[in-house]
Amino acid sequence: MEKALELLHDDLIGVEAQFKKDLTSEVLLIRKVGEYVLASGGKRIRPMLLLLCARLAGYRGDKHVGLASVVEFIHTATLLHDDVVDSAVLRRGNASANAIWGNEASVLVGDFLFAKSFSIMVRGGSLKILQALSDATTMMAEGEVLQLVSTCDLDLDEERYISVVRNKTAVLIAAACEVGGILGGIGEAREKALHEFGMELGIAFQFMDDALDYVADQAEFGKVKGHDLEEGKVTLPLIQALRKCSEEERERLAEIVELEALSDEDLGYVVSLIDRYDGIGYTRQRARELVEKAKVHLAGFADGPEKAALFELADYAVNRRK
Repeated sequence: MEKALELLHDDLIGVEAQFKKDLTSEVLLIRKVGEYVLASGGKRIRPMLLLLCARLAGYRGDKHVGLASVVEFIHTATLLHDDVVDSAVLRRGNASANAIWGNEASVLVGDFLFAKSFSIMVRGGSLKILQALSDATTMMAEGEVLQLVSTCDLDLDEERYISVVRNKTAVLIAAACEVGGILGGIGEAREKALHEFGMELGIAFQFMDDALDYVADQAEFGKVKGHDLEEGKVTLPLIQALRKCSEEERERLAEIVELEALSDEDLGYVVSLIDRYDGIGYTRQRARELVEKAKVHLAGFADGPEKAALFELADYAVNRRK
């Protein structure tokens, strides 16, 4: 991500300053929880994409910094709510907010971040940007519910799973890219190209999260290995294994997925099955294919440092280790 970080150095400093400003509240707990989560090691992928797409679209104003902050606020709000739903105790290697302050505080501060995001967007004055981000937020909520009703569903196929990922994760990344284009006033067709770039990239990014959940240890990845499985989440590595495994292996998987807590033996069985049927390799390959499709959507934009940085970020999505 070196190109992107170098190109966006000043803008990212501005985004961090905007976080502090937008967290201003007379309620101390809101600031404490918000600052804790925002400072807990996130890579700012969504803000970086918005900033780069705005530059690619020729935007030279200053509204991109505030909107980059908004997309990270929305993302952070979903993380606070996700950790409550998942009963998570770790987030990016640190204790999750709900583990420190409790579920009630996490949900309510998440609500504050959502509300604050829309307040900032309305002040920005662009109905088109407000619609893009509000539509994305609505779809994210639908994705969360879709994932919930798909818990422990071993009949979940890849197509239906992509629908979950598109709504839950990829739509905000796509909207961040699209908003950059809207700021630049580049027209519907090119705004849609940026949106599609973000959508393919967002799905690829989640696929890599799926793979890393089974292969990265806690110290490296910042959450417990096999956490998705323990929560009953059927993700792409497991979907691939289920496509190829025997009926006996499927029955054993069904028993494990339904367990309240996984033993090392249970997790080992699932990981060995995923290895046997190359679930991780398949997931990585699908992510690479999506990244290459994403890059094609930028063909209509001139080559330059912004486009190179976007390609670098796309490659990072599939090469990262955590």
